[in-house]
Amino acid sequence: MELVGSTLTATYAHPRPTPTNFLPAISTMASSYKNRFPHYSLTHSLSLPWRPSTYYKVAAITPTLAPFSKSSQGLTQSKMLPFVSNRTALFTRYTPDDWYRSNLTNYKESETSRHSAERLRVDTSRMIQDKDQQTRKTQTDTTKNLGERVNDIVFWKSELNHEIDEMIGETNALTDMKKRLERALAETEGPLQVAQECLLHREKRMGIDLVHDDVEKQLLTEVDVIKSCQERMKRHLDKAIAQLASDRAAQHELEKDLSDKQAAHRIDDKCHHLRNTSDGISYYRGVERVDATISVPESWAKFTDDNILRSQSERAASSKLRDDIENLLVVTANEMWNQFNRVNVAFTNRISETADAKNKIQTHLAKTLQEIFQTEMTIAAIRKAIRDKGPPLKVAHTRLDERTRRPNVELCRDSTQLRLVNEVHEIDDTIQNLQQRLRDAEDTLQMLVHTKSNLEHDLAVKANSLFIDQEKCMGMRKTFPNTLRLVGYA
Repeated sequence: MELVGSTLTATYAHPRPTPTNFLPAISTMASSYKNRFPHYSLTHSLSLPWRPSTYYKVAAITPTLAPFSKSSQGLTQSKMLPFVSNRTALFTRYTPDDWYRSNLTNYKESETSRHSAERLRVDTSRMIQDKDQQTRKTQTDTTKNLGERVNDIVFWKSELNHEIDEMIGETNALTDMKKRLERALAETEGPLQVAQECLLHREKRMGIDLVHDDVEKQLLTEVDVIKSCQERMKRHLDKAIAQLASDRAAQHELEKDLSDKQAAHRIDDKCHHLRNTSDGISYYRGVERVDATISVPESWAKFTDDNILRSQSERAASSKLRDDIENLLVVTANEMWNQFNRVNVAFTNRISETADAKNKIQTHLAKTLQEIFQTEMTIAAIRKAIRDKGPPLKVAHTRLDERTRRPNVELCRDSTQLRLVNEVHEIDDTIQNLQQRLRDAEDTLQMLVHTKSNLEHDLAVKANSLFIDQEKCMGMRKTFPNTLRLVGYA
């Protein structure tokens, strides 16, 4: 820190030393300033804001006397030089001309300010009138615009209400058609189960009757027809569900748009009826700088128009889907009914054929039984004939045996001997022939018995087939639904 009165050359000629703990005593400082400024202290005189810096004068003090120079670091309090001030550095002096010029300047500034104030008053009065008229006109135009905006909102509200009513009607109609389709789809389960059970029952046919006949072909076709109808119904049911979702989504957008327009209508109508004397008006600082709008009139009208167009498109698609479902119900009902009739005709023909075959088998079985009886009688007669040949053969054998006991030359091969030998051979041939015939008769009897068994088995097979086709299958097929139920009305 430099003392006042030290020269700049003294400050920069001797660099500042490193700060030390040396400070001059307060009493020494006070004695050096005593009686120099009788009315102001040093601190107060150095801080006067009006003192111009141009009137400072540098004191001619030897630089070596600066308190913070290297040469003064070793001085004591008694060796410090007293501070000498210059009075010309504390007071400003003006000339009389400066005083007169200052007064003239003040007079001119006063006249100029008065003229400016008068012009300002006149311009302000005119501006107040102009701005008042402009404000009233602007407010009238704004009120008019609000009225037109309210009318636009009312128009679109009526359009939205009309479209919502149309969409609600179409949604209800499609919902009713969907319920009809669901009932018709449920009605197809009965015929499908009947056809599958008929196929399952006919698998219980036995033997040769387990044939892939026309009835089975028609039943398989019926199953395919019913499943095909169910698949088409399910696809249209899925379409109906998706279309209902689209209809409800479009209706939701319409209702949301209508709700927004009702809120906007309420707000704009309130704004339209606001006046300068209305209650509830207030200042809202910075509200004019807030732009919360997200649309322009064109996009605003297009948004509602797009919602209505989307709703109309969904309604058209829903109406077309209802017509498709109606046609599908009629077509599927006719297909199932026609196939049902074809299966019934095949069953009737097959039952007639089976009954005719059963009757013929019964006739052949009766004849076979009669033939078996006669064959058994023949076998009994052959066995009796074989038994009857036993005594004559014994007699011939006994005669030959007795004649072998004739003595010597009496053992003559005479005609009697030859005849006895021929008799034995004839009886043996007869017995062999009868035994062969007996075996043939027994084989024939076995064949007849086997035929009888086959006929009886075939008869049982035919009876079983008739029971399955006539009683079980045709009995179940009487529960086939009528056409009204197949189209979903019942």
